[in-house]
Amino acid sequence: MSNPTDPARNPAPATVLSASTDTTPAKSRLLLLAGFLGVLAILAGFDAWADIAHIAMVDEEASQVFLTPVVLVWLLWARKRRLADAPLRLSAVGLLVIAVGAALSVYGYHSLKQSLWHGGAVLVLLGAVWTALGSRVIRIAAPAVVVLIFLIPVPGMIRQAIALPLQTWTAAAAEVGLQLVGISVGRAGNVIIYNGEQVAVAEACNGMRMIFALILVAYAYAFATPLRGWTRLTIVLLSPFAAVVCNVIRLVPTVYIYGHYRDTLAKPFHDYAGWAMLGLALAILIGLVHLLRWAQIPVMQDTDEPANPQASNNNTPKPPAPPQANPGASLA
Repeated sequence: MSNPTDPARNPAPATVLSASTDTTPAKSRLLLLAGFLGVLAILAGFDAWADIAHIAMVDEEASQVFLTPVVLVWLLWARKRRLADAPLRLSAVGLLVIAVGAALSVYGYHSLKQSLWHGGAVLVLLGAVWTALGSRVIRIAAPAVVVLIFLIPVPGMIRQAIALPLQTWTAAAAEVGLQLVGISVGRAGNVIIYNGEQVAVAEACNGMRMIFALILVAYAYAFATPLRGWTRLTIVLLSPFAAVVCNVIRLVPTVYIYGHYRDTLAKPFHDYAGWAMLGLALAILIGLVHLLRWAQIPVMQDTDEPANPQASNNNTPKPPAPPQANPGASLA
């Protein structure tokens, strides 16, 4: 009878070496280095960062800047397990990113190109973290890295090119909405006339700030949820349209209040309703995802169950039964 403990017949299992040789002290040192380099990067571009903060505080159209760090943390938290398991390695690619960012920032400052000045400072910060943590971490955190672009205020020329036609379109849509609810109004360009009051659809209510904020929040929802690629793209692409629709919904009661209560109630309602409409627009996009799932359209990453799990199980061939041992046989 053979010996089941014989090492020749039952060799010891081979030792599996982890692909990562990082130790906890080594990871701690690299994390500290990333923080130290990040602080140095911010100090090196302090004027650019201070200018970004100043623009975000005085220009409501750039208010998404303050929302960006929240979304960044949200997306990193959604990937915390993969980030914790990722090996940390010093990377020369980060040094290249720092060099490119510094060159862009210097060029933008001296050529009075504000976006390049700001964008270069953001790249220097990204490169600093990249240098200490390595390319593997940056790949895992790629959706969060993309969010950094929202730290750069939109240039005035680009914003005006979008805002001016958007004001006219929004005013026209609000006119239709008011007439649908039985309120007779007139319109001249981006000015709606109701009850003797002229309500101008200007920058404050053209929906620009809602569009950028909703794109950011919709992007965060899409990449913090295990959705399929086409679903994520659909949510992000539909977010500007959802923002415009919700902004028109806000303008209908705003125009009515302006026509009856002037600025005493209309302006506060207009400002606070904007935040409420941001939540409504996000709810519409999330509701679209649930509607697609209800219609049994696969929108999640390999987590959606088949329409009839029982039927699927019935079609699966059963494995053959294991052979039964002969109780009368003896071991050799």
